[in-house]
Amino acid sequence: MPRISHKGLELPQSAIRKLVPFADATKAHGIHVYHLNIGQPDIETPKEALEVLSEKAHEMAQNHGVLAYSPSAGIQSYREKLCQYYKMHGIDITPERILVTTGGSEALQMAFTCCLNPGDEIIIPEPYYTNYNTFAKLCDAKIVTVPSSIESGFALPLVDDFERYITPYTRAIMICNPNNPTGYLYSEKDLYAVSALCKKYDLYLFADEVYREFCYDGEKHFSVLNLPGCENNVVLFDSVSKRYSACGARVGCVITRNSELFSAMMRMAQARLSPPTFGQVFAEAAIDTPKEYFDAVMDEYVARRNVVVEGINKIPGCFCPNPKGAFYTVCELPIDDSDYFCQWLLTDFEYKGATVMLAPATGFYSDPEKGRHQVRITYCLCIEDLKAAMKCLEEALKVYPGRIKVKAKAASKTVKKSSPKANKKAVSKKK
Repeated sequence: MPRISHKGLELPQSAIRKLVPFADATKAHGIHVYHLNIGQPDIETPKEALEVLSEKAHEMAQNHGVLAYSPSAGIQSYREKLCQYYKMHGIDITPERILVTTGGSEALQMAFTCCLNPGDEIIIPEPYYTNYNTFAKLCDAKIVTVPSSIESGFALPLVDDFERYITPYTRAIMICNPNNPTGYLYSEKDLYAVSALCKKYDLYLFADEVYREFCYDGEKHFSVLNLPGCENNVVLFDSVSKRYSACGARVGCVITRNSELFSAMMRMAQARLSPPTFGQVFAEAAIDTPKEYFDAVMDEYVARRNVVVEGINKIPGCFCPNPKGAFYTVCELPIDDSDYFCQWLLTDFEYKGATVMLAPATGFYSDPEKGRHQVRITYCLCIEDLKAAMKCLEEALKVYPGRIKVKAKAASKTVKKSSPKANKKAVSKKK
């Protein structure tokens, strides 16, 4: 049998999607699964944008009958419209600095490929979005993590902590703001401190701002594109997936004022031909989505967040910080092994014909042991479903055989761990 490359063998499984086969099997047995593992909003996609997409498809069919390539950098009218969108958020940018991509994932891959050599290092606060690790490995680069703590709500570590990890191989510092998986919102002061470090050591500042609109409790988002003196350092990643509840559009972008880097990414964009035409048609129309849409969405997500945070914190032995942005939170549960617990929920537990799918936090840390007692939860479901899911989780923790003792909720995080092997022997299969 032909062999797989070393790189192919080293690519990690997705912490978010690796349990999908178990969820599918559970659904096949007639059990409802509450999906709290993935950031797939159930918010309605803007109808006006979908109508424009439908009209454009009909027009193309009538007039040309050809679904053609778009330009490698993206449709010009869309890039110009994006500049208007960023202007509304206080960001001045020109179309010549925007490269449209197939989702935010391709934006990451392009920038990592064009900025990093084998052996180079990226410093990232952890826990961090699991797929950053995949794109780093594709470049033979290494992620170096700076730990943040659940006790502080995963606040940005001190700049001194970042500087301690800088080596001759460091090429970039990466920030996700608001953060996935923690929901932490970095302040303007935080970003100025990080940018000063990038300028001091001549590093790239990678910034994932996909969740820009999702800031709560009166907090405001500050973009790295507004940091002075960082024109050649900043690389921004964006996407329409979560903004307009349009994950299937697969349209994102990468933005930089670094002309040399933009030219390098443009050559990569030409090699992959073009981003999705229909996705860009939708995304361009979606920019006209009225403010009332986002106001209603924000109110809904705040209510959903409150259901999850309050629901988790009332369960004995659990702790969940209050996120200020995005629609994720990492919480601590009284469990021996989050990988096993999340699988057990799908294979060995049900409550009133339902169960919950979570993402084990092990995949969001460089050392899986740091996430052994934590899970990432998304609050993308409606309030009724979230309340049912919290009740389901509460009942699951009552009977989970690997439950551990904790000293106090939101106080000491030291746990007394029981034997995983003994726990697993005690599990009885439901199917």
